[in-house]
Amino acid sequence: MGKLATITRRTFLLGAVAITGGVVFGYWKYKQPYGNPLQKDLDDGEAALTPYVLIDQDGITIIAPRAEMGQGIHTTLAALVAEELDVSLEQVKVIHGPASNAYFNAAGFEEAIPFAAIDESSMAERARNFTRIPAKFLGMQLTGGSSSTPDAFEKMRMAGAAARESLLQAAAQKLGVQATSLSTHAGKVLTASGDSFDYTELAEAAALIEPSAEPTLKSQANWKVLGKSQARVDVIPKSTGTAEFGVDVTLPGMLFATVRVNPNLLNPMNAYDASKAESMRGVEKIIEIENGVAVVATNSWYAFQAAKAIEFDWQPANYPKTTSELRQIVVDSFAAGADSKHRDDGDVDAALNGAEIISGEYEVPYLAHATMEPMNATAWMRDGMIEIWAGNQLPTQIVKEAERITGLPEDAITVHTPYMGGGFGRRAELDFAKQAIEIANAMPGTPVKMTWTREEDTCHDYYRPLALAKFKAVMGDTEPTAIDLELAAPSVASSQFGRLGVPAAGPDIFIVQAAWDQPYGVENYRVRGYKADTVFPVSSWRSVGASQNAFFHESMMDELAAAKSLDPLQMRLNLITHEPSRKVIEAVGELSNWGAELPAGHGRGIAFCLSFGVPTAQVIEVAEQDGKIKILNAYIAADVGTALDPRNVEAQLSGGMHYGLAAAMMGEITITDGKVDQTNFHNYNSIRMNQSPNVEVAILENGDRIRGVGEPGTPPAAPALANAIYAATGKRIRRLPLNKEVSFV
Repeated sequence: MGKLATITRRTFLLGAVAITGGVVFGYWKYKQPYGNPLQKDLDDGEAALTPYVLIDQDGITIIAPRAEMGQGIHTTLAALVAEELDVSLEQVKVIHGPASNAYFNAAGFEEAIPFAAIDESSMAERARNFTRIPAKFLGMQLTGGSSSTPDAFEKMRMAGAAARESLLQAAAQKLGVQATSLSTHAGKVLTASGDSFDYTELAEAAALIEPSAEPTLKSQANWKVLGKSQARVDVIPKSTGTAEFGVDVTLPGMLFATVRVNPNLLNPMNAYDASKAESMRGVEKIIEIENGVAVVATNSWYAFQAAKAIEFDWQPANYPKTTSELRQIVVDSFAAGADSKHRDDGDVDAALNGAEIISGEYEVPYLAHATMEPMNATAWMRDGMIEIWAGNQLPTQIVKEAERITGLPEDAITVHTPYMGGGFGRRAELDFAKQAIEIANAMPGTPVKMTWTREEDTCHDYYRPLALAKFKAVMGDTEPTAIDLELAAPSVASSQFGRLGVPAAGPDIFIVQAAWDQPYGVENYRVRGYKADTVFPVSSWRSVGASQNAFFHESMMDELAAAKSLDPLQMRLNLITHEPSRKVIEAVGELSNWGAELPAGHGRGIAFCLSFGVPTAQVIEVAEQDGKIKILNAYIAADVGTALDPRNVEAQLSGGMHYGLAAAMMGEITITDGKVDQTNFHNYNSIRMNQSPNVEVAILENGDRIRGVGEPGTPPAAPALANAIYAATGKRIRRLPLNKEVSFV
């Protein structure tokens, strides 16, 4: 089989997505499949049975085309294929695979529609299905939004099943028998007489067979791999130091670079004087790049030191230069008219008129992503081609940037996506990869690894936005009868999508995400979002708008319960209208032994948030010790619909909670004279092991569909902790970080 052989109907497995109702303009083009990206690079003896299954003499390779950044997605996606292919995870190799529109994320846009995740109406379903059309046309190979597993759940199982059926057909042709007389087990096709053929023997013949567009999938009752905790496919290389992260990439004759760009974010550089740096040890070249310069040297340390010696004339910030001025822009947005009003139940104004009002205001600061591995990328321009190695969440967009910067055609650009030491949304931005491409373009023939210093990383993020909330409410005897919640923040959608060249039309749903759509049945209930001018760079941060809105919403709920001396868990149960959500609250109450008497100085706080379709409840228990707060225990209950790998789900929920706790306790980015004040972990700290609670997790499976869990563990953490501090001390904290008002052990 030649390397340029094509697959026809096989690619239907990628492109076929159901659209409910109606005829959509361009639908025929939407139905036209992308080609199989594995075909162009096949060597003799290799067979790409589907875009997710590659077999050669050495065995089976599964393509898991979402970035592995510690969340275990390579294991889960590989398990989807392995289950239907009838092999164990121990029998396969798992790789990220090429950057290709064929691996577009069909589920990645669902969170942006104005329908609650639990809305099962036909209109909501049509809207969800409709989002797959622009997703297909944009072709974004996105890792993010807790969408990787929902996106892959059917199509990767179909790919495995189609490959298995093709292997059975190949064996049947070889033997001259009916495929129905054969079976598979552990990577072999078995005959009724007990003979067997390894998949590797049959792969080339199987690749020539038209696969079924609708292969038969196993029933859940027959799953052998899915639904069980698996040893992660990356655990051995990561435990032995042999896993290759972006920062580990090594190439022959490689040089090393770092960058300095304007600390007045996204503003140009007027001029620079590199005369001192040019004569420093190891320095090979200094290259002007967008908004700054790159220093290329014989090792990273030499590059770091030389970069410090360069004198710059930076263009001043073109945005307000202090945190307080930037905050004022958000404050002023409340007077500019609402950007959205997705929830407006009952008659809120009438219910508030003349009633006893409970009110409050909340605030969260800018936050950095603070990935443990700083931004880095390696690029090598040679022979009319460029290769890029970058831990990233959007490889197809890196290809587009490489086309723009180098002028090379798409088929001359290769993007490798190695393991990455954290992403949290930061590596969906392209700045660091673009810089590596600029450097390679200026140094053809030489591979160059570009690594940011930690200071450059902390000071040049695209930050979680500063956000504000105001509420007014009326309480009945056992529950609120009216709530008016107003939320204001810069637009993540306009900022991030704008950098990707994708227009963000209409209201920004992320400003009100996980506030308007919570399953609380309050008779008079209004949630409005206000879009502040986006003058400072902001972007998606783990759980996006849910990260701040859960703090606002669930702190408010706690205040309302306290106003009537109500049990905050029971009040939530009184309000909940969604049965899976009710069950997670009940489960976390049982897990935490809610209601049991606590020692003096101890307190429990509860918070609930339905984000990315996953109802999640957390209880945090704290104790006041010598005037400081010690977090003792944490309890998490979440409903993921179907837990494909329970141990990994538990790890994601716990990790997400810790990420949220760190931000709640001490996370804050401030701006002085247009520049970010924080520079490294000494002044942008994170939670330490001695501060971390004991954690217990309950995983429920009552939801109606498969869900992802990368984000849902984060939103309830801040309000659960703040509510626990109130329960222990009587101090109601409405502004993060919490260490502004209490000290932590």
